[in-house]
Parts: sequence; structure tokens; C-alpha cells
Amino acid sequence: MARVALPYNNLVPNGNLLDPTGVATVAGAGNGLQVPDISPNRRQSQPELTLLRVANASGGSGTISVLAGTNPPDMAAGLGAETTTVATATTQWLGPFESGRVLQSDGSIIVETSVVMTVTAFKVPRNT
Repeated sequence: MARVALPYNNLVPNGNLLDPTGVATVAGAGNGLQVPDISPNRRQSQPELTLLRVANASGGSGTISVLAGTNPPDMAAGLGAETTTVATATTQWLGPFESGRVLQSDGSIIVETSVVMTVTAFKVPRNT
């Protein structure tokens, strides 16, 4: 199965945001989610301004991995994926991320999980 797009939810400076639902993942390598390129010049997402909320209601612990990027542009891709264990019935917040480690050659960020989880991507505004 192909990866599903994970859109950003923009956090609002000096304001509020209704709690968004998130996107359910499909477990396994090659599946998961992809945060698309959102930069004004369409060359990259913004890992340093990205937070992920990950909820696990699968009935068992699982891992979520933000995959290592490709070099170029990622100089730190050799460090590997950023992987976090999420216990069942819990929510974890991940990020912000280093673009030198997680940015893909198409400007996206790729997320994969070992069990079905619900992931929401948030973009922190630059003017805060």
C-alpha cells in the first residue's frame, strides 16, 4: 500500500485551534504517512517547525519512525530514523525535527509505524 498524505494543521499565534482528528496509519515498512512539501518555493517541508501528535489505541505497544532523509539534502541521514515507542492507550508528541536528518529528496517527511496509530502534524508559526 502507498503512503498517505499527512497534512499540516497550523498552530495559531495568539489564538486557538480546534483539536484536529489526525490520520490513521497502515502499519509496516513502505506504508505510513508522508508530510508533503509546504515551503513557499516548493522545495521542502519544514521539519524544524513540525510537531507530531501520535495516539496509539491498537491494543499493544508499537513504534513510530520518522525515516532518515536522503543525502543530498540530508547531511545527517546516516544517523538513521528517529524511532519512539508508544505504549497502548497513550499519546506521544514528537519533534521538532532536524531537516539535516529527516528531509527526503522530494522535500517531504516520511513516517512509518509498527502498529496502527493516529498521527496529526502541526506546524509551529515562525512569528511566535
